Order: sequence, then structure tokens, then C-alpha cells
Amino acid sequence: MRIAAIDIGTNSVHMIVVRVRADLSFELIDREKFMVRLGAGGLDGRALTAEAMTATLQAVSTFRRLADSHGVDEMLAVATSAIREAANGVEFLSRIERETGIRPMVITGAEEARLIHQAAVYGVDVGSARAVVIDIGGGSVEITLGTATSIQLARSFKIGVIRLTERFIKGDPLSDRDERRLEKYVLDEIGRYCEQITAIGFDRVIGTSGTILSLGGVAVTASRGSPPAELRNLRFSARQIRRLRKGVRAMDLESRLAMPGLDPRRADLVVAGAVLLDTILRRLEADELTLCDLALREGLVLDYVRRNKQQIVKVDRIPDVRRRSTMELAERCNYYVVHAQHVARLALALFDQTRALHGLTDREREWLEYAALMHDLGVHISYPRHHRHSYYLIKNGDLRGFEPEEIEVMALVARYHRRGTPKKTHEEYARLRPALRGTIRTLASILRVAESLDRSHAQVVSALELQDRGTDLLLQLRTSGDAELEVWAAQRHLEPFERVVRKPVHLDAQSAGQNHTEGSTSATPPQSRR
Repeated sequence: MRIAAIDIGTNSVHMIVVRVRADLSFELIDREKFMVRLGAGGLDGRALTAEAMTATLQAVSTFRRLADSHGVDEMLAVATSAIREAANGVEFLSRIERETGIRPMVITGAEEARLIHQAAVYGVDVGSARAVVIDIGGGSVEITLGTATSIQLARSFKIGVIRLTERFIKGDPLSDRDERRLEKYVLDEIGRYCEQITAIGFDRVIGTSGTILSLGGVAVTASRGSPPAELRNLRFSARQIRRLRKGVRAMDLESRLAMPGLDPRRADLVVAGAVLLDTILRRLEADELTLCDLALREGLVLDYVRRNKQQIVKVDRIPDVRRRSTMELAERCNYYVVHAQHVARLALALFDQTRALHGLTDREREWLEYAALMHDLGVHISYPRHHRHSYYLIKNGDLRGFEPEEIEVMALVARYHRRGTPKKTHEEYARLRPALRGTIRTLASILRVAESLDRSHAQVVSALELQDRGTDLLLQLRTSGDAELEVWAAQRHLEPFERVVRKPVHLDAQSAGQNHTEGSTSATPPQSRR
């Protein structure tokens, strides 16, 4: 199974594409990131700017195309503090959905913290130890305490680097006064919470996301004289962050742009980031920090995997989204598996042997198969009028991978599998294009015959062969037992099929060691077995 996870953050928009393995771990297939500064000017209840929204939309549109190119099975997307707080956040979410087909879910700060912790302890081997996880974003900071299997404390604070930069960074370089004000504000926000953490105790501190990864890379580069080969699981001392804070706090923007290892796009935020991270580490009395390159988007994947183990197994077993979606709906409605699959096989055999007569393609063949698999779903509601209930369930069953018109066709074919035939007085049927109405008449007539040939639900008709005898068609049935009920039922439902093939159709049932005489439309109905 392939999953795409999108994190629409305050500073950056990220996407990863992963493949979930059989053991429910995952491997990265692709990743992409755009720094869009969505929260710039839009935090604390203000509106998102037009420029930031346009950049974000372009990023999400690119993600959509990238995910589609990888054939992802599930698209997960969340939005955090920038959209959560913005005056026009709800309207922007609707716009994202209209233009990209993706509607991100707005998550709370607590949920964001939980997902980040889950990712961090997956990426860093904490064993049985207790870990603090810190994630610094543009709008918020998440700090958690927990183990590899549980979370004891989880909080989100509105002290992200964009928020702090806009509020406290008034000069360049940063003045002593503004630095003190910034640090005091951070301590006022996190002080008591950090006291709780230190009182409980912890074994290590893990830092995630772009700001901390960037700060860690710059700090280690300054200490070693060369950039580290790998940031993942890199461990370094808190003193190195302290030295970095002192260095960047005294620099102007031009000097920071020239710093080895620093992404120039973060040069205006690195001062607030360094002060913030150093203040948190000192308040926790932490000696060192371990970097982790997994964060919210990986947490989304892990959470989805945990909640959808059966679905993931099914995706690997049925990779085609249309077939899988059909089977999922059928299973939710407790369909008659053996009967539905047998009717589908008979229907497809009839379709294939009449291609020259009806002229339909593999596309319509697929609709017939899925309609046959779902034709009795309405029994889940009640047997009387179950054909109409089937129509409703197919129409409203959240079938994925199909166009609305395709779902309508399949729903109507299932509706007409019993007694009624398509009529222009039926509103749903009448509003379709004439070509589709003709398709429905053909497919429904085939399904009616196929369903009749398993009237007993005993699968006694094992195969069928249609022979064109010039003036009529002979439908020969290979049976494994008494098919009297099937022959009787099929003869009652042949007329729509005969209109499609433009010839009368006669039945001949043959079982091993016994030949049945050719059926006629005047056959006497046998005792019902239902």
C-alpha cells in the first residue's frame, strides 16, 4: 500500500510518499517541501495573506500530481496553527479542496503533539527509556514526554519561530533588551510544564522538524568545522546550541546568510529559533539533543497504519482501488459472497459471448462485474424492494476511483436486476445520456439472466455457452445438479435480454450423465426453494 501524507504548516508545506511493507513498517518513496510562510502576518486571528495562500495552493497542487504519479492508495493531509488560527482559515481549506481535490483536516495542538511523539520514538531507538520530544514550528512548539509505547505529557505552545520573530525581533542584530523579552516570554509559557517534566524525569531529548534540524546542523558544523554527513539520529551537546545562540544573536542578516550549513531561507528566523531552543533545553536542564528527521507527516502515516491494519492487508491483496472499494462496500453490507461472485462470473460469460451483438467494451464489462457483485446489497436493509435499496447503497457507498456517472450506471444496473425494467419515467434513468441508457438496458438484461441462473443460490450452473443458430440463440447450461429452478427463473427473465440480442433465446440444461430437453417459455414453475 502507498500513502501520501501532507503537513500544511505555518512555515513550510511538506509531503512524503511511503510504501507500507507487509510487516506494517514503511519505506520512503518520495518527499517534497516548499517554504511558503503561510503564517506570516496571519497568526493570532489575522487573515492569511493572498501571497501565502497562492504559494500554498501551488505547493499542494504539485503534491497532488506527485502523489498521483506514484499511484498512492490513501492521501492524508492536516493543517496546523496557521490555518487553525486564521480568520479566513475555513475558507482557505474549501479553496484547497476545490482546486486540488484534497481537503486537509485541521488538527488541535494536542493531536499534533501526539502524532509528532509517535514519529520521533519510531525514528529514534528509545528502548524502554523515557524521552522528551521537542518540535519547533513556525506557529507553535510541541513538547511531549513519553516512551516508545505511551505518552505521559503532551502540550502545544503558541511560541513558534514566525510568531516570535514578528513579535520580538525588532532590530538586526537583536538587541539585549529584545532578547531578554523574548526569553522571558518563552519561559512564562513553558516554565511550569517543564517543571512537570523534570519532576517526572527523562533519559533523553529528541528534536524534530526543520527549525531544530537546521539549528543542529549549523551548530555541529560550527563545532567540527565541516557539515555532518547525516543529521538523522545525530547527537550533540546542549552547549553547542548555547554557543550558536550567542553567535547568531550578534549577527546581522547579511552575516547569517553566509553561515555554513544554514539554509538562506531560514536566515531571518534562525535568531528566534536559537533563543527558543536554547531556552527550552536550559529549562529542562538537558545535556544533549538527538535529531530526528521524522515528524508530523510520518506520525500521520504511523497513526493510519495502526488504525487500518486490515485495510492495508486488503490493499496488498486487491491493489486496484475500484475493485477494492467495491469489495469493501459489499463486505460492509454483509453481501452473499459466493452467490454474488457466481452471478458475476455468469454475467461476464454472457457479456463476452454476446460482444458482437451488443458492441460494448471492457469499460462496460467492468461496470457489469461490479454491479453483479453488489446487486443484492439492499438485502442488508430488507429483502422486500431490495433492488431499490441496492441502488441507494451503491449511490451512497463512498465508492472510490469511479466517476459519478459510472456509479450511477452500476447502481441502476443493480436496481434493474429483478422485476422492473428501465423506464423513462424513472427520474435517475431518464436524466442520463441516451448512450448510457442503452448501456444500462443491455447490462441489466444480462444481469437479470445471470442472477436467475443462480436462483437457488446453490451454484448448480457451472458454465454456459451461447450458440447462434441463425433464427434464434441456444443458451446451453452446464450443471452440477438439478437446475430446474434456475431454468424456470431464467425463462421468466429472458425477454429484456432477447430485445438486446434481437433473437429469441432457448435454454438447454445438461448435467453429467443426463441431458435435459430444451426449455420453453411455457415451463411450469417448480416448488420454490427460497
